[in-house]
Amino acid sequence: MTAGYDTLIVTFSDPIKVLDNMFSDADAWGTDTLKGWVEDYESTRFTQINEHTAVITSEYNMPCVKEWLTHCTTIADMREF
Repeated sequence: MTAGYDTLIVTFSDPIKVLDNMFSDADAWGTDTLKGWVEDYESTRFTQINEHTAVITSEYNMPCVKEWLTHCTTIADMREF
C-alpha cells in the first residue's frame, strides 16, 4: 500500500523571504524559516518554486498546516490537489 499525499500550491502575498522574518527569534520558534516551520510537521515538505510560491506536500498533517498558514501568513492564492 502506498501512502497518499495532499498537495498545496500556495502563493503568498509577501515574498517568502519577508515571511521568514517572523521567525527571527529562532529559539522561540525552533526554526528560522517558514520552510523549517512547515517541515516541522511530520511527513510534510515545503518546496519554494519562486519568490512568492511554494508547493507543500503532507501525508496526514495538511489540515493543521493549512490552518496555521491561513491564520499566520498572507496568502494571495491557495490551490489544493
